[in-house]
Amino acid sequence: MRRPNVIVILADDLGYGDVGCDGGTHIRTPNLDRMAAEGVRFTDFYASANVCTPSRAGLLTGRYAIRSGLAHEVLQPADTKGLPLSEVTIPRALGNAYATALIGKWHLGHVAPHWPPTAYGFDAFYGLPYSHDMRPLSLYAADGEGLEVREAKPDFSKLTQQFFEQTLAFAQAHRDEPFFVMLALTAPHIPLVPNPADPMGSPAGAYGEVVEEIDLNVGRLLARLEALGLDQDTLVVFTSDNGPWFEGSSGPFRDRKGGSAWDGGFRVPFIARQPGRIAAGQVTDGLASNLDLLPTLLAWAGLPPLDGVELDGRDIGGLLTGAQGSPHEEILLFDNNHVVGLRTARWKLVVRSYYRVYDVPLDRLPLLFDMTRDPGETYSVASLHPEVLAEMRARLERARAKYEPMADLFPPHVAPASAADHPD
Repeated sequence: MRRPNVIVILADDLGYGDVGCDGGTHIRTPNLDRMAAEGVRFTDFYASANVCTPSRAGLLTGRYAIRSGLAHEVLQPADTKGLPLSEVTIPRALGNAYATALIGKWHLGHVAPHWPPTAYGFDAFYGLPYSHDMRPLSLYAADGEGLEVREAKPDFSKLTQQFFEQTLAFAQAHRDEPFFVMLALTAPHIPLVPNPADPMGSPAGAYGEVVEEIDLNVGRLLARLEALGLDQDTLVVFTSDNGPWFEGSSGPFRDRKGGSAWDGGFRVPFIARQPGRIAAGQVTDGLASNLDLLPTLLAWAGLPPLDGVELDGRDIGGLLTGAQGSPHEEILLFDNNHVVGLRTARWKLVVRSYYRVYDVPLDRLPLLFDMTRDPGETYSVASLHPEVLAEMRARLERARAKYEPMADLFPPHVAPASAADHPD
């Protein structure tokens, strides 16, 4: 039996409330809604961090970014660190069983030995070293023979189109063997530059335009997979690296990208589709995280689990098929190197937040939320459930004792002097 192909579409700063099937009303996403109708939609799916670099590190390794020294903020152009080469990424875990590509944004290190992404097991790379609001910026391509600049000054309006086209080209080139593509989009991260070749007329302005262009290209991707005879052989996943930034909707959830422990920065869309293997029309509220992709994809492909690597993610194949509930008792929420929140199936504990320029510890203000009744985290019920508060605090302290010392294994973060000091 053929191993399934996998395409993971990762939007950048897309909010939970920006997708129609998750309750969005301003932006039209008929193709993503169709994906959900033909597959499974998760309502309680969490990014492993509330900003880009640590979330992507978690996704690719199945491990919280504090294990790899990338939990603090995001990499800047003058930074010289990156994802440790010792980490086992999804393409490394898939090994020779798959042809693999990263297409789009990397943001896990842009100087040697952390660059290009082919150093981490990808057979091919086409994309950007980091976010497209950073400078200097060029569009690169890499394979086993080296790295080249494809565009010295990328046309931002064409990036979504180019990344989907490159994904389709890779799928067609490897149609006779299993392939894995990480399609890491730059949209809808700012700057927002709609594609004049695909005018959508979105009622949500430029932000809506770039999201609706993503949706349009998801439809084109699904149609092309069907034309290639790969539709039933391909698992397509759609999610986001964190919540929305200056624009976009976090739906019913509190706060946004970078917002400490509140769900608006962490809870993101997650849709998975593979006709014939994932039953249509499923909706699950099982707890899951982007850390789960690595172990899940190994099991989905019939490959053995990693040996000798402690993962934080779990196999959620049972949630994809509806056969089992969540393997998670809890989801940890990190803000930089600190565990600042903890979610169980019903309860949520928040212990840090921000006010103006202050990072505010909330140890004397117990914030316990019943997420089944108050997903917006508006009213603490700590006074009504002291025994639950005590249990959640004990869970949090165990997590802090386990994870926070890991930050000491890496050099302290020092802000880079300036982007100008870093060569392209």
